[in-house]
Amino acid sequence: MSAREGVVITSTGNHCVVRTREGELHRCQLRGRRGTRPVCGDWVSWQALEQGGVIEAIQTRRNVLERGDFRGHPHALAANIDRLLLVIAPSPSPDPLLMDRYAVLAHALELPLSIWVNKIDTSQRSAALTQTTAPYTRFGIKTLHGSALTGAGIDSLEALTANETVILAGQSGVGKSSLTQRLIPHLELRVGEISTISGQGRHTTSTTTWFARPQGGALIDSPGVRTLRLDHLSAKAVLQGFPEIAAAAPQCRFRDCQHRQEPDCAVKHAIATGEITSQRLENWRLLSAEATQTTATSR
Repeated sequence: MSAREGVVITSTGNHCVVRTREGELHRCQLRGRRGTRPVCGDWVSWQALEQGGVIEAIQTRRNVLERGDFRGHPHALAANIDRLLLVIAPSPSPDPLLMDRYAVLAHALELPLSIWVNKIDTSQRSAALTQTTAPYTRFGIKTLHGSALTGAGIDSLEALTANETVILAGQSGVGKSSLTQRLIPHLELRVGEISTISGQGRHTTSTTTWFARPQGGALIDSPGVRTLRLDHLSAKAVLQGFPEIAAAAPQCRFRDCQHRQEPDCAVKHAIATGEITSQRLENWRLLSAEATQTTATSR
């Protein structure tokens, strides 16, 4: 029997659930335990068995989203992504450092990053949220405002992400689940079907999962991305995730300028003129220190 093609919609342990182009779901075992393992969003070749199937090969990935583990080793979460959508809300208050972590990761993957400001129907902090997103909109990151509860702004979000595979990211409580329900019709039925096929019960709801979107493209809901370590990235990659700092730094008087008390520091001058925020500079220092420490430890 010839191999078939499908996309991995969830992967746990030694098996995954594969969706064919026709929309059929199949539980597939992984062949062997060494080498690259398929993750959510991977396109694979698989062979049907009497019950379920077996993965034969992973097709070439366009990209793979990884986060560092506590040893600084990359851990793959999802593949073949077109856009990272960072969800923030008035409550819980946005975490600027976490936002910058996602910005750095998206830049390292050459992945478009957009921001969805959720819960505008309950917002009493619109000015504060605008201030939070201002550094990102300044260098071209698209920011949309809306409400997953009322549907406000959803049309604009769907137009921006048409036919794309989008992964949602953000703090717990910002409304990612509500946004998923708004974008994916009959979500509970689809989760239930996946749970039945996978044999994992409702545990599937806490696993990175790929959902086909009605208008084309897909949505990847990944609760596991909430805690984000970037230990696997270099200090250079971190700097490139702060484009305003990367652009100003070469103008500093000293090549090894730390942008603290050195004379003729272009970065400090840009802070004084409002082109760079002090929060962004501090976050760059923190993430650079993490990358540098990990690099030194791995030697």
